[in-house]
Amino acid sequence: MCSPSVLAAALGEMTRREAMHYVAGMLSALSLSAARSHADTPPPGAVADPPAPLPPRRTLAADHVADLTHTLSPAFPIWPGNAPISLTNKSQFRRDGFYANRWDIGEHHGTHLDAPAHCSADGPTAEKIAPAALIAPLAVLDLRERAKREPDTAVTLEDLHLWEKRHGRLPPGAAVALWSGWDDKAQDAKAFLGSDSTGTLHFPGFSKAAAEFLLHERQIVGLIVDTLSIDIGPSADFPVHKLWLGAGKWAVECAAGLGRVPPAGATVFVGAPKVAGASGGPTRLLAFW
Repeated sequence: MCSPSVLAAALGEMTRREAMHYVAGMLSALSLSAARSHADTPPPGAVADPPAPLPPRRTLAADHVADLTHTLSPAFPIWPGNAPISLTNKSQFRRDGFYANRWDIGEHHGTHLDAPAHCSADGPTAEKIAPAALIAPLAVLDLRERAKREPDTAVTLEDLHLWEKRHGRLPPGAAVALWSGWDDKAQDAKAFLGSDSTGTLHFPGFSKAAAEFLLHERQIVGLIVDTLSIDIGPSADFPVHKLWLGAGKWAVECAAGLGRVPPAGATVFVGAPKVAGASGGPTRLLAFW
């Protein structure tokens, strides 16, 4: 509201007609404001409507973000019998005004998602996985020392109980990751696959007993490994795949850098592909804490 001196100064610069129009406008605005104020005031004894709620703030505060994804190239190890990614350049910026390539790739190559449909006739395909299930508290189990001695070692019930003794009960909706140190072998395909003279593969994974416990006793949404499979390398019938994916859960294989993430307290984001009918696909895996 203007003081009388300010109004007088403003009116002194106007003609009589302009001043009359100005004052009329001011009175009209004041009258409308008073009417609205009166209309907004509840009668005596009435309860005023509560103010409209503010939209929820969804902020992500993190001091650390770790990329748990291998860079994918034709040199990255792949399951025997499958072709690695092939990239064909289609456009060059200097020649065409933009840069673009064509990819030819199998769904299960590099750091990748296994959707339930991969090992379940009725399981959802990649694009049907609930978004909320792809963001989860992360528990990391360090089995590096045992994996050096026993390449076919598996996460056991004892490993899970020891983790909970140190860090507390696994929270519902969490993802459990096996850090075996196998990601350090990714530059050497033979070492990463662990192939022996008979063609049998050797690398760590989860035991069926551990997977059953996580499925039925702990409400875990996903398994993560830094190897080629959530089953151990020499497995011939893939019991963990069948059990875990058959229950509608997801898995991520060939994770990288799990050693940069604390054993408890981080959250993992699974950047799963959203391709109709996909059994999985290359995935950007991020952890933040």
